[in-house]
Amino acid sequence: MRFAARATALLLLATGVVAAQTVEDNFPRPASLQGAVDFWTRVYTEVGTNGGFLHDPVNLRVVYEVVRFQETPTSRQRRREIGRLSDHYSDILNRLADSRDGLSTEAAQVLALWPVDVSDETLRQAAGRLRFQLGQADRFEAGLIRSGRWKPYIKDVLTERGLPVELAVLPHVESSFDPTAYSKVGAAGMWQFTRSTGLRYMQIDHIVDERRDPFLSTIAAAKLLSDNYSVIASWPLALTAYNHGLAGMRRAVQQQNTSDIGVIVDNYKGRTFGFASRNFYAAFLAALDVDANAERYFGPVQQDAADDTAVIEMSDYIDASAIARALNVRIDELRRLNPALMDTVWAGDKFVPKEFALRLPSDLAANAESLLAAVPATERFALQRPDEFHRVRRGETLSAIAGQYRLSVAALVRANSLRSQNFIREGQLLTLPIANSRAAVPLADSALAGGRYTVRRGDSIARIARRLGVPEGSLLSANGIDDRNRIYEGQTLSIPGAANESSTQDDVAVVLASNSTIENPTIETATIASEQNIALAADIVAEPVDFLLDVEAEAEPAEEEEIAAIDEDAEPTLDSNVLASMQARLAADPSDYSVADDNSIEVQSLETLGHYADWLQIRTQRLRDINGFSFREAVAIGQRIKLDFDAVSTAQFEQRRLAYQESVQESFFSAYQIAEIHDHVIRSGESLWLLAQRTYSVPVWLLRQYNPDLNLDRISPGTIVKFPRLRRINPSTAQVPTESELG
Repeated sequence: MRFAARATALLLLATGVVAAQTVEDNFPRPASLQGAVDFWTRVYTEVGTNGGFLHDPVNLRVVYEVVRFQETPTSRQRRREIGRLSDHYSDILNRLADSRDGLSTEAAQVLALWPVDVSDETLRQAAGRLRFQLGQADRFEAGLIRSGRWKPYIKDVLTERGLPVELAVLPHVESSFDPTAYSKVGAAGMWQFTRSTGLRYMQIDHIVDERRDPFLSTIAAAKLLSDNYSVIASWPLALTAYNHGLAGMRRAVQQQNTSDIGVIVDNYKGRTFGFASRNFYAAFLAALDVDANAERYFGPVQQDAADDTAVIEMSDYIDASAIARALNVRIDELRRLNPALMDTVWAGDKFVPKEFALRLPSDLAANAESLLAAVPATERFALQRPDEFHRVRRGETLSAIAGQYRLSVAALVRANSLRSQNFIREGQLLTLPIANSRAAVPLADSALAGGRYTVRRGDSIARIARRLGVPEGSLLSANGIDDRNRIYEGQTLSIPGAANESSTQDDVAVVLASNSTIENPTIETATIASEQNIALAADIVAEPVDFLLDVEAEAEPAEEEEIAAIDEDAEPTLDSNVLASMQARLAADPSDYSVADDNSIEVQSLETLGHYADWLQIRTQRLRDINGFSFREAVAIGQRIKLDFDAVSTAQFEQRRLAYQESVQESFFSAYQIAEIHDHVIRSGESLWLLAQRTYSVPVWLLRQYNPDLNLDRISPGTIVKFPRLRRINPSTAQVPTESELG
């Protein structure tokens, strides 16, 4: 296979040294992976989605049959045919394992697929592990055509960040360059970000989901790949971590004592290091080859032209239909260019948010600001249309809830990004897109100007809060009002959420996880401060952590009936696929949340003995006894402790632990994003904790994630510490649920 053999300028993020490296340096090809690369090349070029390959999942050089379905089969018909073929070849392999005498022509052909010295035991194992891989040739070709719209932009972003431009082919593996792609585990967009990982770099809610925008998600993907490389210092491993997670790849490196991707793929036996993760790098190399030699495989390919577009920043909240009228553009064209805006916006349930970067054709963008400025003040708003909320009760159905609030089921599905209207769960918080119950105030309202409200006769705090769609507590706090009953006509009130919030260090000062006077904080003191600050930073009323995985959302619903809210008192059955899905959602977190073979774990940020006891369903004193801890002795980050699994399994514990971390981190990243990673060289006399608090304003748990192999309590001068720089984000809606609304 021919590689595009040109040099790429690579910023060595781990050392800060710029060096010229070749493609082969960045993306080596161990001989042990060549069979897998060849296999994925066949998958991408030889057979479309009307067929595939029946093969051995361990030795990918062994393909028993190239399957081509004669007609477009149903899923059931396809499964039946694949099952028949699998049984057929399994029988042949078992017969070969029993005896190799008097072989039929077909049996001889199957045996010839294997090395001449293949053992009977290998053949017997192969008989029980046949796998079918759907062909991708038609999808890959379609992706080649689509890629023309974004490839130049992707390469520019990678080059600006000092990353290898070859990474631009990764969307072939992830989505075939389809920005509308969604996976079964909730990954979205061209770069297939999960929600938890995407929140670190993008805005994701029921109004704006930047994962769906190919331009915005490209910047996020470059940041994630850069962050992966900064931690693990190997592009094969950084790419595999994109799929498997940084924690899993760090664990693989530690267990195998090597960074050689070939050795890791051949020998690492991690519980969740399955077929997809094991083959991710080989699939990338195959995509790199096919993309560089497209005409060899597909003939002349006419790629789409790059969109000639530009963006303008919205100065107010405006209905999408009003924007379309003002710009004299079809609303479906506006929607095509702005896929980050969710269905709630296009249905009129929400405004296009203020400060949203609206993408338009370049010729239209030149005059768009003046055209939008001409929109009447009665159609421009200072705040988003507020939400209402409903907590699902046992036995309720989505249609019943929709009827209660005079909404359509479709509107509820849109507002909550539900994958199926048939599955909701007890305790779930649903956003209700009720636009008129507390109507947003237009800028034409004389009482509202410049993000401030002038109190009028008959007003009360409750009435003003409802009218403006802001929480009463936030309104009182923003104006320093202690007595809600003491306001007066003509008084000017600041409206929280209406003013543009700048990204200053002051904005992120509240997120610190440790007291600056604590040189060696324990995990318990850090946890208390972190959890308090996360709630402040996100400006939310935190929901209880639900340790039960919502596996029902992945099930195939019965189309003929609607299922009532599910009682989640019983824990779902766990397997490696469930845990792999959860770990994938925390792919950007390099912390190791697994249980070792000796039933020990590494203590991570935001965790205490109380957490472990709760997840294990035992008393805290039991953990103290096992580990020889004195009363009130705290555990420290990085410490290894032993656990008792008499009441729960290791998989159940890991599930609860991952769910807790995911919930806490999602709360934090709903308010802050990672703008960049700064390498700080520690100087003599510097305190890491003071740097975190006063210079970089970063919580200790996040600092730990970007420096997982450093002992943060013992940092010598000259050590490079990676400090995330945070950027406060402005939510699409100013409304958050109050305690009374949560019920």
